[in-house]
Amino acid sequence: MKAKLIVIGGPTGVGKTALSIKIANEFNGEIINGDSMQIYRSLNIGTATPS
Repeated sequence: MKAKLIVIGGPTGVGKTALSIKIANEFNGEIINGDSMQIYRSLNIGTATPS
């Protein structure tokens, strides 16, 4: 059986975390977090960039 991957994306404050917890519980899955600061760690863009 092939492993399934579900990707949940969207803006801040729309309920992604609650949805991901429900899905993980339903399918006995695992939640892996990835956000823009992880992806663009070395790219200095925008204002208020963390040091």
